[in-house]
Amino acid sequence: MIYASAGLNSGFGILLVITVAGGGLLSPGKTGILYASIATIAILSHEIYVQLVRDFPPPNYTHAGFLGMTFFITAIISQILAGRVKESEALAQQRGADLEKLAKLNEHIVHRLQAGVIVLDAKLNISLCNEAAKRLLGIDKYISHLSFTEDLPRELVEIIRHRQSGVAERSLIFKSERTGIDIQASIVTLKIESEFEMLVFIDDLSVFRQRAQQLKLASLGRLTASIAHEIRNPLGAISHAGQLLSESISLAQEDKRLTTIIEQHSQRVNQIIENILNLSKRKQAEPVILELGNWLKEFKYEYEVHHKLNDEMIQLSGTSAKIHVKIDSLQLHQILWNLVENGLRYSNKMPLVELHYAIHHDTERPYIDVIDQGPGIKEGHEAQLFEPFFTTETKGSGLGLYIARELCETNQATLNLHRNSANGCCFRIIFSHPDKQHLIK
Repeated sequence: MIYASAGLNSGFGILLVITVAGGGLLSPGKTGILYASIATIAILSHEIYVQLVRDFPPPNYTHAGFLGMTFFITAIISQILAGRVKESEALAQQRGADLEKLAKLNEHIVHRLQAGVIVLDAKLNISLCNEAAKRLLGIDKYISHLSFTEDLPRELVEIIRHRQSGVAERSLIFKSERTGIDIQASIVTLKIESEFEMLVFIDDLSVFRQRAQQLKLASLGRLTASIAHEIRNPLGAISHAGQLLSESISLAQEDKRLTTIIEQHSQRVNQIIENILNLSKRKQAEPVILELGNWLKEFKYEYEVHHKLNDEMIQLSGTSAKIHVKIDSLQLHQILWNLVENGLRYSNKMPLVELHYAIHHDTERPYIDVIDQGPGIKEGHEAQLFEPFFTTETKGSGLGLYIARELCETNQATLNLHRNSANGCCFRIIFSHPDKQHLIK
């Protein structure tokens, strides 16, 4: 183009600067200087050729020299810029790799948290839901894309919508219909750039109840110490006086029935005091890993031998797979002993009590069902069933189910009336996840 036009005066020589600059940016090392050298040689060769042929205007070596110098300056600057670009690219790649590692680490930490975490965007689309949240809410862990209205529990959906709309805050504690677990939700609103995101923490209330349980046990211990001194001694005197009175020769035969009443009620009050003292003296849980099937077989055999029962009176069933639970074995023994005794007391057909163990499909938490064949619990009594001193019998102390539930909560387990009908009741013990870290050491 330079030769076909008016030579260097045409201005086409400056176009080689672009070529040299591009070569300097794209080529590694000192290759950019080579491009500048080639361009300079080409310009000088053109001027020499013009001088030899003499069919052009006179050669302009000064212009060619300045143009060659421009090529070399451009090549050097391009090399410097190329080096900085490569450094920036390497830094960007390193930062990208660090961010990717950090994102994977954060994701791993979130999914390993014992607390459930749900992240929602401004349109209430679920962008993250960790395994703990799925387990607590009864969501299939293999579902990757969750729907806000279809997969989350109705109670949690209503709580989140009320929080988003700015309506007065509803109770953040609810019972999951799918898992039966009492759950506390904590909602935090985050502003990221110009959009708002909602962070929902899902916690199992059994952990908080366990902490409250420890405080309650400390207070109960002081209370029962006073009960032992203030009630037990006078009760012993009353019982002893009743026995002496019943042995009196001058006591009329019809009055001996009154001494029998004194003795019966003294024994009942003494049993209540014994139960309360045992509750207050109870040691902190020492959870161990138990293989549930074998442990229940040993428990069934021990109970049948102790009460001289036939083998068919208590039926044991469960999954063929091995199930492991983390609980204090002595306290689990006391819990089941109380529940089985209640079942035997009210059952009227065989098997008197059935023990069934399995793993909940949604929550992956092990459980034991204690099923009796009795008449069921009367309507209106279900809400009071686990209250201390509530009983429908004159001989009962009303502390058996209360103590059983307290022991369950101490071990981060739950005890509930799972089913109630005219054909019997089913009490369900739901254990914590075997991988869950217990607060009690």
